[in-house]
Amino acid sequence: MLQRVFASGSWLLFSCLCWSGVNAQPNDAPLLPLAELRNGMAGEVWTVFHGTEAEPFTVKVTGIIQNALGPGKSMILCELIDPKVQHMGAVAGMSGSPLYIEGKFAGALSYQVQRFETVRFAGFTPAEDLLEVRRIAAHAERNGNTHTLPAHALSTQSTTETSAGLTPLNPVFNFGGLAPHVAELMARPLAELGIATTSLGGSINRSTATQSNEDFELLAGQAVGAALAIGDITLAGTGTVSQVDGARVLAFGHPLLGLGEVEMPMTSAEIVTILPSNLSSVKISNTGHVIGTVRQDRLSAIYGELGEGPPMIPVTVTTPQRSLHFSTVRHPSITPMITTLGLSQAVLGSNDSGLTEGFSLETRVEFAEGEELVMGQLYAGPKSFRDGLAGLTRDLTTWLQNPVEEAFPERVNFIVTALRENPTTSLDNVQISHRTARTGDTVSVTLTMRDFQSHSWSQSVDIPIPRDWVGKTLEVIVANGPTLDLIAGGQRTYPVSQIRNFSAYLDVLRAQRVPDGVYIAIASPTELFLDQTESTIELPGSLARIATGTDRARFSQRKAREILWESHLLADRLVPGTIRRPLVITD
Repeated sequence: MLQRVFASGSWLLFSCLCWSGVNAQPNDAPLLPLAELRNGMAGEVWTVFHGTEAEPFTVKVTGIIQNALGPGKSMILCELIDPKVQHMGAVAGMSGSPLYIEGKFAGALSYQVQRFETVRFAGFTPAEDLLEVRRIAAHAERNGNTHTLPAHALSTQSTTETSAGLTPLNPVFNFGGLAPHVAELMARPLAELGIATTSLGGSINRSTATQSNEDFELLAGQAVGAALAIGDITLAGTGTVSQVDGARVLAFGHPLLGLGEVEMPMTSAEIVTILPSNLSSVKISNTGHVIGTVRQDRLSAIYGELGEGPPMIPVTVTTPQRSLHFSTVRHPSITPMITTLGLSQAVLGSNDSGLTEGFSLETRVEFAEGEELVMGQLYAGPKSFRDGLAGLTRDLTTWLQNPVEEAFPERVNFIVTALRENPTTSLDNVQISHRTARTGDTVSVTLTMRDFQSHSWSQSVDIPIPRDWVGKTLEVIVANGPTLDLIAGGQRTYPVSQIRNFSAYLDVLRAQRVPDGVYIAIASPTELFLDQTESTIELPGSLARIATGTDRARFSQRKAREILWESHLLADRLVPGTIRRPLVITD
């Protein structure tokens, strides 16, 4: 009897050891070439279901779809036979989970094959394609590339579904420090950049520091993040580590945003839970602290290195109640969006904003070598701010970029100041004392206005009439600053061909009229000759034709209005609308 018990116990111990061996994650697993894969092979996929520790689930190789992702880019198709994943299928956030077959590294989970399937399948990026990304990174490092985020348009490859239903398991972009309704406001413009977000998620460490993390241990199968913003406001895509070789990390098994060479924080991450869905299951995660730098964002994987985080742009938003501090990656499309997010949270996302009557916003953008751009705006409360978010993002895109050199702002500061009363003012009427005047006369322009509570008042401005206005076609214009800039031939954006240097670009922005209040101006039709950002009024036609014929990228002509006289009123008010009246001057 004792012998049978001993034998039974030995068998149980042997079984446990065998099970432990089967479920021990391979360390430094050798490569399994795609050519050696056979249909029916059993494999294990390692990923995090909860917390930070990876667990395996079993799959069976169904076959190889040749050239599925492009010439020479095949996909391993596997059936998910493990009961653990039958109710959820391939999960967004599992992207990059390593596939081991017979103890060898075969590939990384990367694609959802179809939706509402009755049998669960998933696509895997072959290991050779992932290692190709590491070779690209090594080549870039040998050639001394700077790894700055490129200025070209973002790819939407990571969110594209093919006609066959093949969909990349998008990294789960989630916010931290952002109220859900604020996240919802920015969901559509972010989606246009290829950034599909979920409002569920958070951040563990809010520090904006890019501290050194050489001793941080990261294992294949664990969750990892690629962040666009860190600090009080966090935006990061969470996926899974495919392979770790010393400090070199491959993850995701498909692109993050398809940016090529990049420079963004690599972060730790923990998985809170998985939300199963027949449409698209998703991991809910918390973004951790910075553990290194992501340097490649390619078709087959992202590549990063453990250690120092990358240089970023610090952003501070100061309100009457608190300050928010965060940092954003350096990219001409992403940076304005992230700064708008942080500013929106400060204005709209707290219980004690105290900005219901309206507020002023001062934006200070600091560049290298002491260059600074300071811009001001008024808002008539939170609704006015929400309605103007698209315009604010467009303005920030203009203010934060350096179209001449590959450089980004050193720092961005927003200062929000509450107003005592709503600044909205309607322009009821404009009266001109004389429609025809003589040299030496004074013409009075009287504005009748109404505040947000319908209290009416008037304000007058006297315009002296000089002799050189005689014979000109004149009009009185009452408008806000941006409108008057456009009437006078200004531009909302400036092509690089029109800019001599960065200082000239900043000078053009500084010369723009303020958007608040109202301008009263005397204008006359003219022809502007533009030499880059410098304008000349009524240049002789022969000279203009010679110049534009020589270099059309640098020289141009356009019809506009020459502003002969102007006055700025009501700097603490928002005055919409434009009124134009003719004026005739005689001797």
